[in-house]
Amino acid sequence: MRFTLFRAFWARFLAVFASVLFLGGCASTLSARVTTYAQWPADVQGQYYRLHPQPGQQNNLEYQAYADMVRASAGRTGLIEATGNQAARFEVSFSYQNPVSQTWVQQYADPYFGPPLYPWGGYYGGHFGFGGGVFYSPPVVNVPVTVYKNTLTLVIKDKTRDGAEVYRSTAVSVSSEDNLNQVMPYLVRAIFDGFPANNGSTRDISYEISR
Repeated sequence: MRFTLFRAFWARFLAVFASVLFLGGCASTLSARVTTYAQWPADVQGQYYRLHPQPGQQNNLEYQAYADMVRASAGRTGLIEATGNQAARFEVSFSYQNPVSQTWVQQYADPYFGPPLYPWGGYYGGHFGFGGGVFYSPPVVNVPVTVYKNTLTLVIKDKTRDGAEVYRSTAVSVSSEDNLNQVMPYLVRAIFDGFPANNGSTRDISYEISR
C-alpha cells in the first residue's frame, strides 16, 4: 500500500513536471484567432488597391510601419498597390489596438508559500522513507493575470460596388506583455493566411516566433 502511494505520488509529480516542460517549449509559439467575412469577387488578379488611412492615422509613424507589413502580405490577394495617379478599384484600411484587462487562470498552489491548510507531502520514516504518509496533489488556486488583447482588423472595399465591403478580417492574439509591435507582423500574416477564407469562418493559427 505504501509503495503504491509512493509510486502514485511520483507519477503525479512527473506529469506536472512534463506539463511545465511542454509549456516552456511553447513559449516560442504565437497563436491568433482569425474571424473572416468575405464576398470576394472573381477575376480581380492584377487589379489595383490603395491603402486608405483612417482619421488619426495620417502622418503616423506607427501606422506607416504597420502599413509596410500589410503591403508585404497583400500579394496573396492577387492585387497590386496603386502608385501615383493610378486608379484603384479596391480601398484597403486597417485598425489596431491592444486593450489591457485582467483575467483569472488556474495553477497549482506553491507548496512552500501556499496556505498551510493544504498539505500535499508525506512525512519521512518507514521502509520507503515515507512511512504512513498520504500524498495529495497541491491545491489548484485562481490567480489574477494581466493580459493584452492585441487586435488587428483589416477591411477591403470595392469601389465598383459603391464601396461595399468585400473582405473583413480580424486577428486577435492575447499576450501577458504590452508587445503589439512585436506581435503585429504575425497578426498581419494571419489576416492573409488562406485568403480569402470562407465567409463567416473562425480559425486558430499558430506561428513560431523569432527570438
